[in-house]
Amino acid sequence: MSRIGKLPITVEKGVEVNISDANIVTVKNGKKSEVINVNPSLTVKLEDGSVVLTRNNDEAQTRAYHGLYRTLISNAVQGVTKGWQKTLELNGVGYRSAVKGKSLELNLGYSHPINYAIPEGIEIKVEKNTTVHVSGSSKALVGQVAAKIRSFRPPEPYLGKGVKYSDEVIKRKAGKSAGK
Repeated sequence: MSRIGKLPITVEKGVEVNISDANIVTVKNGKKSEVINVNPSLTVKLEDGSVVLTRNNDEAQTRAYHGLYRTLISNAVQGVTKGWQKTLELNGVGYRSAVKGKSLELNLGYSHPINYAIPEGIEIKVEKNTTVHVSGSSKALVGQVAAKIRSFRPPEPYLGKGVKYSDEVIKRKAGKSAGK
């Protein structure tokens, strides 16, 4: 039995979980909602205020799906209640960011500013022009948007300039040593 898959997912008050016949799980809380298409080799049930997943067979791929879909549903429940957040820092002289309408404007040392259109379901806040907070109800979408923003100027190892996650550690390299 999967150690992760066999754990029940507790559903907090105010969260509505709907399971259709086609194994589509919808998690709602107010205006936020997440939809997960569960593989047909698993059965999803709502028992005593918690969601339980069971396997229909014992094949290797089904065992792998057991833990995967349990985690996806758990992430959706946490996303509609607390939400997910990633924080990015801009390090470099003149590196700035600002939210203008539905886009994020980044000045990252290029000859032009980068305008990134903010996707639906994501909220971006800028603090002190150099800290960007990406938040939303979908863990995958928050991580994808944060990775895309980081990819515009990844941190380099010599001076540490670039866009990095707030908890990321940059291994610094020594520069050129003076010749004799």
